[in-house]
Amino acid sequence: MIHTRRSYEGMCVAPHHLAAEAGRDILRDGGNAIDAMVAAAASIAVTYPHMSGVGGDGFWLIHEPGKPPIAIDACGPAARLASPEWYAPLTDIPSRGPKAALTMAGTVDGWREALSISRAWNSRLPLSRLLADAIHHARQGVAVSRSQSALTAKHYHDLATCPGFADTFLSEGDIPTEGARLRQPRLAKTLEQLAQAGLQDFYQGDLADSMARDLERLGSPLRHEDFRQYRATSVAPLAVNLPQATLYNLPAPTQGISSLMILALFARLDVTQGEGFAHVHGLVEATKRAFLLRDRYVTDPRHMSVSLQSLLDDHTLEREVDAIDPRRALAWPHASMQGDTIWMGTTDAQGRSVSFIQSVYWEFGSGVVLPESGVMWQNRGTSFSLDSASLRPLAPGRKPFHTLNPALAHFHDGRTMVYGTMGGEGQPQTQAALFSRYAMFDMPLQEAISAPRWLLGRTWGEATTTLKLESRFSPGLVECLRDAGHDLEVLEAAFSDTMGHAGAIVRHPHGLLEGAHDPRSDGGAAGC
Repeated sequence: MIHTRRSYEGMCVAPHHLAAEAGRDILRDGGNAIDAMVAAAASIAVTYPHMSGVGGDGFWLIHEPGKPPIAIDACGPAARLASPEWYAPLTDIPSRGPKAALTMAGTVDGWREALSISRAWNSRLPLSRLLADAIHHARQGVAVSRSQSALTAKHYHDLATCPGFADTFLSEGDIPTEGARLRQPRLAKTLEQLAQAGLQDFYQGDLADSMARDLERLGSPLRHEDFRQYRATSVAPLAVNLPQATLYNLPAPTQGISSLMILALFARLDVTQGEGFAHVHGLVEATKRAFLLRDRYVTDPRHMSVSLQSLLDDHTLEREVDAIDPRRALAWPHASMQGDTIWMGTTDAQGRSVSFIQSVYWEFGSGVVLPESGVMWQNRGTSFSLDSASLRPLAPGRKPFHTLNPALAHFHDGRTMVYGTMGGEGQPQTQAALFSRYAMFDMPLQEAISAPRWLLGRTWGEATTTLKLESRFSPGLVECLRDAGHDLEVLEAAFSDTMGHAGAIVRHPHGLLEGAHDPRSDGGAAGC
């Protein structure tokens, strides 16, 4: 069992150890939690390219002691040319290739928005220092991770013909082996350009001109005006109060409402012991209620029919918990979503914390790597529908639905916790498992992450909508769940990628930091 990491001066948790170390080193150099996260975000875009990149989106939750949390929406909208007519005669948006690259990449402007807050904290580190590790890794190369090699093999036939993919991520046309050196010199130059010209260059400068030209030439609907008009925005987070803590998450267009509702419903079930039938069954059934409401309402925030915060009021929560049978499973499935990403957390010595998610949606996003900049573009826009009557129809300037949702908890005893995971529909479920184990049933932080997990529905790389369990669950519990009507699938793996790559940092009132990372990932918790 990996033990919880502890320190006092700072902590960074990431699903790749080089990103965690990049953030930790910024903290050692006198940077704050936001500075450290920008360094980690840039590094993870280089070291874990199948999960994250500067051509994707991001979301932030920022905590400063004594102040309400700040959320940042760095989600890019659909291009101004992106309409059902533009895609005619297609009936579905392609999942790979240039036509899948139809939404603006928001994450870099999210870095800019966050750094504007960092400056108010008297940050003294220049952007060139924050991006230095990422530039180094892109130029000198990193060892291909196990998951990158495996996912390249799994999706080889879909990705190999995407413009720029083979030249960037294949090894002389072959799938790279684990440990092979991956160099990305064009991306290194792009990051250097950002370090010198400023992050706004991604949207309004020479870099924006280059990327807009390449996207248009390759067949994407994105144009220079889409770059020029984009801005990340600060938004009010959703919140719900539990007996242990107040939980925060992102509003629409994310599924943050699901993560909050699952735990709010479970808290009302009065389960007194973890790891048994009541714990797992209760969270799975709460997940079903939360997902049904999510899929009824969540869309572009400008087109919402209800206030998501109102779904977390006592009346709604009591109605939904009354619909949960503590002994029988609700019939399932429903339509589910794919998606993958990375979650990272940072906390500095002053107690300021960041919960952050960055994604290109599916593994390697659209698969398109721009020839001049070396930027791989996301395929988040494939979550739109070409049916104008759907909840999430494609329209110019509309924001796509996001599975991304970083989490933050303010405990009533003074602790602060940032936590999250990758994994599409698995994100709210893993957050619920992690938080309930740690906060409700007093499991040590690392054990709460390492313990066997479950997943209802489909996530990245999975086609079935069963309730999946890792093989470490006891046969007796598996049988009880099956007898209750759950459509079960016990996975062969003891630690499965299907369950996501989770992480967490807890800061105690006296300053002790605890950090934990997922043994299912290539990551680490780096303290200073």
